[in-house]
Order: sequence, then C-alpha cells, then structure tokens
Amino acid sequence: MHMIQELSHNSTVALKCPTAEAEAVMAAAAAEFRGQARLPRFAAPRRYELRLRPDLAACVFSGEASVAVDVSAPTRFLVLNAADLAVDRASIRFQGLAPAEVSVFEEDEILVLEFAGELPLGEGVLAMRFNGTLNDQMRGFYRSKYEYKGETKNMAVTQFESVDARRCFPCWDEPSFKAKFKLTLEVPSELVALSNMPIVNEKIAGPIKTVEYEESPVMSTYLVAIVVGLFDYIEGVTSEGNKVRVYTQVGKSNQGKFALDVGVKSLNLYKEFFDTPYPLPKLDMVAIPDFTNGAMENYGLVTYREIYLLFDEQSSSASTKQNVAITVAHELAHQWFGNLVTMEWWTHLWLNEGFATWMSYLAVDSFFPEWNIWTQFLDSTTSALKLDSLAESHPIEVEIHHASEIDSIFDSISYDKGASVIRMLQSYLGAERFQKALASYIKKYAYSNAKTEDLWAVLEEVSGEPVKNLMTTWTKKQGYPVIGVKLKGHDVELEQDQFLLDGSSDSGMWIVPITLGCNSHDMQKRFLLKHKFSDIKGINSQYDDQDRQNSGNFWIKLNIDETGFYRVKYDDELTTALRNALQMKKLSLMDKIGIVEDAHALSIAGKQTLSSLLHLLYACRDEDDFSVLSHINSVTSSVAKISIDATPELAGEIKQLFIKLLLPTAEKLGWDHKNSESHLDAMLRPVLLVGLVHLGHDKTISEGVRRFQIFFDDRNTSLLPPDTRKAAYLSVMHNVSSTNRSGYDALLKIYRESTEVEERLNVLGILSSCQDKDIVLESLNFIFTDEVRNQDAYLVLRSVIIDARETAWSWLKENWDRIMKTFAASAILSDYVKSIVTLFTSKEKEAEISQFFATRTKPGFKRALKQSLENVRISARWVDGIRGEAELAQTVHDLLIKL
Repeated sequence: MHMIQELSHNSTVALKCPTAEAEAVMAAAAAEFRGQARLPRFAAPRRYELRLRPDLAACVFSGEASVAVDVSAPTRFLVLNAADLAVDRASIRFQGLAPAEVSVFEEDEILVLEFAGELPLGEGVLAMRFNGTLNDQMRGFYRSKYEYKGETKNMAVTQFESVDARRCFPCWDEPSFKAKFKLTLEVPSELVALSNMPIVNEKIAGPIKTVEYEESPVMSTYLVAIVVGLFDYIEGVTSEGNKVRVYTQVGKSNQGKFALDVGVKSLNLYKEFFDTPYPLPKLDMVAIPDFTNGAMENYGLVTYREIYLLFDEQSSSASTKQNVAITVAHELAHQWFGNLVTMEWWTHLWLNEGFATWMSYLAVDSFFPEWNIWTQFLDSTTSALKLDSLAESHPIEVEIHHASEIDSIFDSISYDKGASVIRMLQSYLGAERFQKALASYIKKYAYSNAKTEDLWAVLEEVSGEPVKNLMTTWTKKQGYPVIGVKLKGHDVELEQDQFLLDGSSDSGMWIVPITLGCNSHDMQKRFLLKHKFSDIKGINSQYDDQDRQNSGNFWIKLNIDETGFYRVKYDDELTTALRNALQMKKLSLMDKIGIVEDAHALSIAGKQTLSSLLHLLYACRDEDDFSVLSHINSVTSSVAKISIDATPELAGEIKQLFIKLLLPTAEKLGWDHKNSESHLDAMLRPVLLVGLVHLGHDKTISEGVRRFQIFFDDRNTSLLPPDTRKAAYLSVMHNVSSTNRSGYDALLKIYRESTEVEERLNVLGILSSCQDKDIVLESLNFIFTDEVRNQDAYLVLRSVIIDARETAWSWLKENWDRIMKTFAASAILSDYVKSIVTLFTSKEKEAEISQFFATRTKPGFKRALKQSLENVRISARWVDGIRGEAELAQTVHDLLIKL
C-alpha cells in the first residue's frame, strides 16, 4: 500500500512540474519498482488476447498482446513484467495513448510505461508487439528436440512456473493477478498445437495454420501453456464427460495408456473428494523430451518429463509405474489445489505443492491399495525431516523478496514437509471432517486466490477445532521438535526441543499432536503437547519391573504410524524395549521405519551412539517388507559411507555386517521375477541388489556382470529385465578402469542405441560410479556433449562415489564458468552443488569450498550451497563422534558373529 500511495503522489506532482523536473520525478518514481518483490496494485489485468507465431526452424517467435487493464487508482504508470523480449516500443498503446517513456529494468524483469498524463480510471486496453527467442533454458517459451524418422526436430514448449510467462509475453506475472486468456497460434500446418483450452477455430493457409482457442476462465499467468510439435495421442473420458488425452512422440502412444487410466480415475476421484467438478472441458497430458521439472500442472494442459508419463509393460520397471501414477495424481490434484484456488503469493507455495503431494498418495492408495503407498509416504517425511533439521532450512511459509529467490523454495520443505503436516492435521481432525473442510475451502475460493490463514479459518469453522493456533508454528516456524521420553517409575515424562542435526539445541516450542501406544496399537493416548514438559501418569502401572525387562513384553512408542512431524528420543530402558519389540515383530511397518530413521538422525546429531544404531539395525535382521528395508538400506548406505572417513579400519567389517543384514531377503527374491510375486517384491529386488553392489558383495557383483554380458549380446533376454538392470550396470562399473574399459564402452553403446528413456537414465546414473580418475572425468565431461540432455546431466554427478570426490570437485571448479553459462537459468544448478559438495566430511574441505564460492554465489543456488556446506560440517562432526566411540569395534565384531 505504501508503494501505491507514493507512486500515485509522484505521478500527480510530475504533472505540475516543468519538463526536466517531471522527467526526473518520473525516473525516481520508476526506480521505486527496482528490487521489489511485488508489482504495484493500482492497475490489474482482466483479460489477455495473445497471438503468437513460433518459428521452429529459426527458434524465434513474434507476438501481439491486447490486455484489458483495470486502473483503480490515479497514476501515470503501468508496471508489468517482461524478460528476454524485444518489445516494439512504437507499438505500445493504452487506449490509443503512446507512453512518453518506456523503462526496462532487466535485473528485476520489469517494464515501466510512463504516460504524459494521468490514466483514466476503469478498464482500458494495453496493446503491444514483441519478439523473443525459443531458448534452450527449458523455461519461458523454449524449444525441445526430438527424433522423427531419423531427423532431429524442434518442438515449442512453455514452462512458466514460477516467473517465466514474462519470457513469452509482457504480463502481470504474479499468481494474484488472475485474468482470462484468449490465445491464437500461427504454426506449421502439419504440427499439433495445444493450449489450455479446446480449439474453437482452425484455418489452414498453405504451410501455416491459424489455431484459435476458447477463452479460459480466470487463471494465473504461470498456468498458461502452449505445446507445438508432432504427436500421437490416446483418449479417454471422465464420468462428467471431460475428454482426457495423453500425447506422446509419434509411435509411443501405447506407453501413455497407464497414465491415461490414472488420469481419468484421478479426475473422477477429485471431483467427489472436493465436491466440485473439474472446471475445464478437456485435459491434455503431454510427454516433453526436454523438461526441467518432473511435471507442470498447467490448467488443462499438463506437461511431463517423459519418464514421469510413459510406461511400457515390457521395458519399464515397477518403480517407474509407481512414479507415473503418483506424478499424474499430483499434477491433477493441482487442477483444484493451485489452479482453481491459487496461492496469493509464492510465500504460500506449500498450499499448492504440499496438498498436491498429499492428495497424490490419497488417490494412488485408492487405485492401488496393494502398493501400501501410505507406508511409502514416509520417504517424503524422511526427506523433509532431514532438510528441516538444518539451520539453513526455511519455514514452510517463507518470505520472498525478489523473483530470483522463488525457485529455491521448490524443495522438500514446500512439498514433503507441507504434505507431512497436512497428514498430521488430518490425523488429528479425522478424515471425514478434514475432507468436508477442504471441499468448503475449494468452493469458497474457487477462481480466486487464498493464503494459508484462509485455509485455517475454513478448517476451524468446519471442524470446531483451534486449527490456526495449532498449525501456525508448523508453517511459520523453521524446524520441528524432538520429543524426549523418559520412564519415571510408572509415569512417563515428555520434553520437547528443536531438533538440529548439528547437535545444537534450541528451545523451540510447537503444539504437537502426540499419539502414544503402550504395548499395543489398539490402546492409544492422544493429546496435544503444548508446553516444553508434560507428564503422563500411571501409563505402565500394570507392568512390574520383571515384565518391563522381559523381551517384547513391554514397550512405549510415540508417534504411532509416524503421523506426526517430529522425532522421538527414548531413554535407554525404552530404547531397549523397542529393540525387543522390533525383534518380536510387535510394531507396525510405519513404526519400524520411524524408529530406524529417528535412531539414524540421533546418531548423526551425536545424541545416540552409532553402536546403538547398529544394535537397532540388527533387531530388524528378519525384515522383508519393501518400505522398511528401503529405509534400512538407506541408513546402511549412509553409515557405510561415513565409516570410510570415520573409522577406515572398521569400514570393511561394517560393510560385511550390512551385507549380512540385506542378503537373506535378497537371496530369497533372487534376480528373476516370479509370477506369484507382488508389486512391492518387484520394487524391493533392485533396492537390495543395488545396495549389495554398493557394499561390494562379490557374489552379487559377479552375477550382475554375468547377466550383463548375456544382455549385451541379446537385448531381448529375460535374464536382465528393467528392474534389475541398474544393479547389473553398477556391477560392471565396479571393475572398470582406464586400462579395462570394455564394460564402460559397452554401457555407452547401450545408452546410444536405446530409444527408451528409462534405459538411458539408468546408464547415465552409473557412469561415474568408478574409482578410476580418467573414467570419472570422461563421464563428467560427457554431460557437456549433445548426447546428454541438460535435464539429465545431474544424474552423472549423483553417481560419483566417495573415492572419486576429489576428482569431481576439481572438475567442478575447473568447469564452473561453463556450468554457469549452460545451467544458470535452471534449478538444476543446485543439483551440481549438492551432488559434489556433500560428499565431503571435513571442516578443512568446507572452508575450501566456501572460499571458492565466495565470489560465485547466485540467488538461484545460494540456499542449496549453504545447506550443502552445513551438511559437510555435520558430517565432520559425526566423523569425530564415531572416532570417539570406544565400544564400536566390539559392537561390530559381536554383531558379525551373531549374524
């Protein structure tokens, strides 16, 4: 409001000033916009008419915009966004008036139009022409390459979230500036041209066709979408009669059947859940070869990276099938939560992403209950807990001060923590009340914008619970609590503090929904922990000391089924009791995962010993569930890596211990698919085989190499189906060196010959998993070639192993300028930093990395760099703690003997 008032005042004063002074005042007023996060509110768009002409051969486009603008306060300025566009200044008119000055602030991506006189209040039309480039940055209006009949072709694609619509047309590029859109495209007549709405008219004139689309309902600029290229499609229809199509590259439409089925089911489910029909006449889902994100929820035209939309029964893995289902369900949930009701500003991004993440699991659980997907949801919670235990984390609601900061919050906090606190709130309120409240929220704010507080108000009204008071600290405060649990006679004492992985403590306070089970999941206590301390009286009074000491007869577990977003630290007696309960299989799958993950985090933070963690893992030795073993595998991988630096003399034995933990179930599953096995068994097999290869299990590696050799000679062999190829590829890389590179060359040959996206990604994801410096450098340099799409390059970095980290760090430093030039406009840059920096575990290396980036940090990866450096410091501290454990060697030896 301050900005609006000041600008209005300056505009009025300038009318009364001499020319030179007026120009100075206007310049000062225009400069007011520089560095601002938000556009002024004295003018807002109501309707865009856009006409675009992409030239796919020259990779440029031209366009015209006519925007109905409502001027609501006295001003002589129109302020909007434009970036990387050549605006024809002579063409700019507002109600027939040409601007006296046109100012472009490139750094802030703002276009300021200064008129000689005060603009008339009410609605007027702003018109202009412009030109732009179909860029290679996978943002704005860009070009993607694909193969058709042996030739490389270009398609034109948009990716506008978060602030890149301004790279396609001048606009008010903020979520709250909702408007209607009427698009017209002029494209080559042989191509498919898609946008948000159905085609209303199409005219062909020789090589060019003009495609006119229906006018859209009001929506935000970041949801506008255009795709132009050669495609096949398959079609379905919802129960309400909405057409749903999946568009693929020519000849691949069969791979869209699974996504189409999930898409139709999702729209039907969400219509019932939100008690609101899908708002548009059609929904298209398109597989894009070059795409930064996993997918983008554009209204009525959802775009996907190919690996997240296409599934082939013969060539795709079980994990790909599951990822496609979750991704499609996520993006279609956005059609309500994000598109119909849109966050007011990026501070509230979590309203979009947290709810779409949570809803996707709800939908997939409905479609595929045998997948046990809510147990797998704990992967998301674990990811969020890990990131949010850093001092360099951020609240769910984070203040955005500049457009360049927005991309950095598309992270596990907005998605996974957001979804996890939603699950926690639903568990507290109850599923029925929660659903009813969400339906009310969608109806109340349909076709408009909302803030977090608006959601809390509706939930309070419907549920009668103090939702705002309960949830405010979870969204506005960074971090989460660890609940300490101690036995005091027959009572239990609880204490909360903020949990930080660096071992420091903070007296943070949350209102925590506590669930507590004592020797049973059926008998639970539920209450809100509102203070630092709380006592639970007489909870174990029915058990005497002997019962409490008997194996499995007594245990207490907080956070039943891990519905709460917090960690739990038990005293020694309760830790032992839970370990016994694990061995006796008296806990749910989710509780097993929570206990293992909490123990891992507490060990890293120095709150529990590594020996204690190893005893807990030993208690899980007979586990065979996919989700539980996936988490155990992740923990063992983490410990095996840190042991190389912390205790090299024990590292080999620690790996052997973990091999013995994973091997029984791996041998039971074997390498070959069985007709009777479940989807989860098919998911578990590659997890265990890959884990064993990373741990250096000779028998698994030998078998992987054997099967690979057969597969290389006969790609149709049944000995190496998609699920187990990564394990075989890693086995091959285990023996590769610059003097024995035949396996490496064979993998490159597979990469170059394969037309399957998943297969190519599998190869990319293991190419640098090698100790040999020359091979690692060759793999890292491979990402600069035309053979690797920019979106996939990070996979090569993620596969660098500890032994090659110095080689990778040297390569990163030497190539940083080139990397910045290639990826500066992309969130992928953060992956480069995280993948390599977090391999290190010493304060000296942290200082070296900090010094290198001191003059090279950019807003797009600044947060990722700080978090990565903090992780290095945390690892260094964990290393020191492990070195100080006198009993560790004996623990490892004892457990090896027992196994």
